[in-house]
Amino acid sequence: MTSLPSTRTRRFSTGRARPFFWEEAARDWQVRRVERRRPEFCEYIARSLRAVREGVGQEAGTAASMRTLHRVFLPDEGADLLDDAYVAEHYALTLFGLHQHAASELVHQSGIGLGTACLRLRQSEALTQSAVERRLTAAATAQDLHELAQHLQRLVPLLARAGVGLDYTRLFWELARWDGPERNRTLRAWGLQYTDPGIPLPRSGEDEDEHGAGTGREPAPYWTTFGPGGEMGAELAALGSGTGREAGTVAAMWAFYRTRMTFELRDKGALTRDLAAEHAALTLFARHQQTHVRPMHVAGNSPGTAAGLLAKKAAADGAGKSATVALHRRFGVLLTSVDVDELVMHLRSLIPLLNQAGVALDYDLLRNALRTWDDPRRPGTATFFRQRWDRDFHTAATS
Repeated sequence: MTSLPSTRTRRFSTGRARPFFWEEAARDWQVRRVERRRPEFCEYIARSLRAVREGVGQEAGTAASMRTLHRVFLPDEGADLLDDAYVAEHYALTLFGLHQHAASELVHQSGIGLGTACLRLRQSEALTQSAVERRLTAAATAQDLHELAQHLQRLVPLLARAGVGLDYTRLFWELARWDGPERNRTLRAWGLQYTDPGIPLPRSGEDEDEHGAGTGREPAPYWTTFGPGGEMGAELAALGSGTGREAGTVAAMWAFYRTRMTFELRDKGALTRDLAAEHAALTLFARHQQTHVRPMHVAGNSPGTAAGLLAKKAAADGAGKSATVALHRRFGVLLTSVDVDELVMHLRSLIPLLNQAGVALDYDLLRNALRTWDDPRRPGTATFFRQRWDRDFHTAATS
């Protein structure tokens, strides 16, 4: 992605440039409301809204009527490509025009991310939950900025009809960074916003209510509630699609996260240790559970216990002492993992063996290990798990 020149970034961040057009429109609307005048736009804003709607379906920079509404400048005449920011602003302008055209109230609402907007759309019951999620997932899986804009063009009129607004300044920056590494944070923010349970996290010392709210206790993780059923295969496939991907960036997995987070962390798409650990555990469980009806989550089976049972089973099946030695060597490499990423890599090679042998694993314990293995605030944690799991291995293999 072509980064914005530093001077242009400074102009936006210091406010010395003109506000974005949708911000000007919001200011005009609010002034008229304060003055208790009829809630409508002035002639300049109304004419400009017609101009941006004319740009729908056109390439950025080709709609002459929109050029005065851009706040990102066109590149030099000799440039072969437009800046991502200019193209993003073109799409943001046209989306705002479509959204505002179908609405009776101001649609630029500061602080409302796309995930939150879709959550409100679902809560309005203007569309079914599955219909909302199909549209949000389509946007989240767009391969490039142009495809994303096409999906959003079909979504914003639905938001307008349900009376749901959107922060277009925020959307502009998300569009501008879509084809770069910041896409992951955007996706995570959309998913966490959309799945926000709306239950505030507790203050220190607060008591639990009858529903478990107010204590910070997380809902039961997926692996503890898993049971055979018609959707089992689809759910495991959805979880498996997140293997090797950053937590929160796979739309198919959004519904399966149970990690509790503050609204502020959800809203900005923070990648916390808790979320990353749950994500890794979910993808490992999906691989482990494949082809099995009996749950592969069993409390008390640490990775050491599971590997030891696997070694014992191999010896009983006639593989001999060499199989036990080989598994112990493989498990020893796992124990030397210096960080969580390396630990997950070794677990991915162990899980298929456990799956094949039908040996279960305690995923609550595993998630806790993934959460704290390389946490600098807990320097002795990895050593504790190494010693415990090594002891568990020998106990299970020789009992």
